Amino acid sequence: MRITRDMPRSLNRTNLAREFLAHTVLAHVPVVEYNFRSKCVYVAQMVRRILLALGDSSWVDDRDYYGNKRLELAGQLIALLFEDLFKTFNTEVKKRATQTLSKPHRAAQFNIINLFPVSIITNGLESSISTGNWHVERFKMDRAGVTQVLSRLSFISALGMMTRVNSQFEKTRKVSGPRSLQPSTWGMLCPSDTPEGEACGLVKNLALMTHVTTDDEAGPVAELLYILGTEDTSVVSGDEINDKRNSLVYLNGLLLGVHSNPDALTKATRKLRRKGLIGEFVSVCQIEGQNAIYVACDGGRVCRPLIIVENGSPMVTQTHLDELKAKTRVWRDFVQDGLIEYLDVNEENNALIAVDEESVQEGSTHMEIAPLTILGVCAGLIPFPDHNQSPRNTYQCAMGKQAVGAIAYNQHRRVDTLLYLLTYPQRPMVETQVLTLVGGNRLPGGQNASLAVMSYSGYDIEDAVVLNKASLDRGFGRCCVIKKYTTSLKRYGKNNLRDRLAPLSATDRPSGSRYEALDSDGIAPPGEKLVPGSIFVNKQVPSDAALTDAMTGSVTEFRDAPVTYKAPVAGYVDKVVITSNENEDFLIKTMVRETRRPEIGDKFSSRHGQKGVCGLIVPQEDMPFSDQGICPDLIMNPHGFPSRMTVGKLIEFVTGKAAVFEGRFGNGTAFAGDKIDECARALVKAGYSYTGKDFFYSGMTGEPLRGYVFAGPIFYQKLKHMVKDKMHARSRGPRALLTRQPTEGRSRDGGLRLGEMERDCLIGYGASMLLMERLVHSSDAFTIYVCQKCGLIGYKGWCQHCKSGVEVSIESISVDY
Repeated sequence: MRITRDMPRSLNRTNLAREFLAHTVLAHVPVVEYNFRSKCVYVAQMVRRILLALGDSSWVDDRDYYGNKRLELAGQLIALLFEDLFKTFNTEVKKRATQTLSKPHRAAQFNIINLFPVSIITNGLESSISTGNWHVERFKMDRAGVTQVLSRLSFISALGMMTRVNSQFEKTRKVSGPRSLQPSTWGMLCPSDTPEGEACGLVKNLALMTHVTTDDEAGPVAELLYILGTEDTSVVSGDEINDKRNSLVYLNGLLLGVHSNPDALTKATRKLRRKGLIGEFVSVCQIEGQNAIYVACDGGRVCRPLIIVENGSPMVTQTHLDELKAKTRVWRDFVQDGLIEYLDVNEENNALIAVDEESVQEGSTHMEIAPLTILGVCAGLIPFPDHNQSPRNTYQCAMGKQAVGAIAYNQHRRVDTLLYLLTYPQRPMVETQVLTLVGGNRLPGGQNASLAVMSYSGYDIEDAVVLNKASLDRGFGRCCVIKKYTTSLKRYGKNNLRDRLAPLSATDRPSGSRYEALDSDGIAPPGEKLVPGSIFVNKQVPSDAALTDAMTGSVTEFRDAPVTYKAPVAGYVDKVVITSNENEDFLIKTMVRETRRPEIGDKFSSRHGQKGVCGLIVPQEDMPFSDQGICPDLIMNPHGFPSRMTVGKLIEFVTGKAAVFEGRFGNGTAFAGDKIDECARALVKAGYSYTGKDFFYSGMTGEPLRGYVFAGPIFYQKLKHMVKDKMHARSRGPRALLTRQPTEGRSRDGGLRLGEMERDCLIGYGASMLLMERLVHSSDAFTIYVCQKCGLIGYKGWCQHCKSGVEVSIESISVDY
């Protein structure tokens, strides 16, 4: 029955209540012709479960258990937004059509296309995607940060960001439950790849082979379950529903009915799935303690592929692998032939999964494709991560995304805000299978360095490293920093008045002047050198008077507003792009390239989370050298090993050293890397110590060192944290208008604040006059004119209150602490 305003009030309320119960309360339970039986049964089961949970804690759900969670993908979120915008669009069209058709004297032919508000959907989608704010009024949805700008700092950074999972949990709350590593995420989410700080454990990353499901149609699955013997709740009594011999059957959280033989139903459904007769991502989970079977075909579930084991042997044989190598069999064939199947978190509870073929036992149902697949993309790049302390792998996942490396830099199409490019990237001597799978060996993020582990000078304490100057001259750690500078030529009003470029002749841009880099069109061309203060876009804007004159049609005047290069060191124009924005303003984007070589204060890191800044750069003649004449590129303090327990780094040393003499790349894959014994034998065969230690001489005196030095090749990353981007100092500069104190921040050329802790240090030294100067006089001292007669502030030589300047004197005031 349709509810209208002219109904009797009592009837109207009754129908409203019935509609509310049918379509709002437990909306996922369908009500056909106002038959509330299925909804009553569902509510009764909820109450029954609450009562059972009071006496038995096993009935209580864990909200952090990943089988109870659903991930929202980009398609679902955009579909939700589009649905809301489309309904707004329809409402607006209906409103406009009603207004048009209600006019009594219409002469023009009615065309509804002319009434379409074309900007509603476009502007809504563009606004949400650009700002990241998802505002859907119909669902009371108001979220921020849904979209993020893809990080293209390095290949691994971009790849790692695409596998990120963001939790909606509030980051400021210090709750351990959602942050801790859940056993249910084994193989689904990477156990190592999570940030430090307040987002720790809330921002996660998918494991290598994780698949996130999309919505399958539930109707056919429900019909199949009824065919397989499930009795509908509408035809069974309460005693039959709660009979311990029967099991409840749920589909996507909806109670379908009961089944008297749950084992048969589970086996039949899985058999149909393996034969490809139902969707490959349909999940069947039997929980015996609750007498329930949960079938799921909804979207957002995380699942992963596993090899099926039958009668104690894996279904995938060597013949299948040979066909895969010969490219006569692809991944899809393994799933369709019932050799591999996808299990979600809930169904994994019904499986006994063997890690490898040796651990397959009589009751095993599945086997891992490879043990390394429990890790994500970033953690999979760490050599021998199974030998490291867990937090070090977590640190490396973060540092791998900060490493300067090679990226697919398209010279013509893409214009990034900031790019770091390693000049001479190298393929690591010790690789992992994940590195090869994702193509990281073709776009590497570091260089192979000859490293000696020894104490050298006092400049290597606290993880600092000592660099060989000759190695830097040869290009070790050298990188290019490419920054984008954007300026627009704006249009003002409807009088075609706009900013312009001022072309200069050759005589107007002499050598050594600020205009030297400009071309004849007023823009610096690619390849031109820019020094601090150089102008690379000679822009002019209308003067204030010109904007006023333009209204009357007078001749306009322009003033110079050039774009100046303000970096502390010289750079080169790499690329210039001229385009336009949505307001039809011209945009001039200039990419400026700057080559940097490592200096003291630049940050380096190995692939084991051991980061350190450059503490000293030493000439090669002063560096220690081995009896083979090898001089290390880097020297690292040995105190970095005991407390960090990064045994994987030690194994990478030995493996890389052995691989050099055998003419191959070492294998550092998790759980399946090169054996240390085999690498040690290779070193002995090449005439080196099996321990990886070498005999070294002092570079200063030429005398042999008293101890053997652990040395060898190891892959090092240069991180984006460079001292040129961070160093800051000033004497005088801009001030804030309100307080007359120096501005804050490096970008605003701000001052260095003498804070409370610095004040305490000066008190400890007894520097009272310095304290007085810093805290009282500097920035705060000010000169005013005060009338001695009335005590009011006046002007120079005049008091407005006394109408005289006879008794006006100069006074100095400052903040009184």
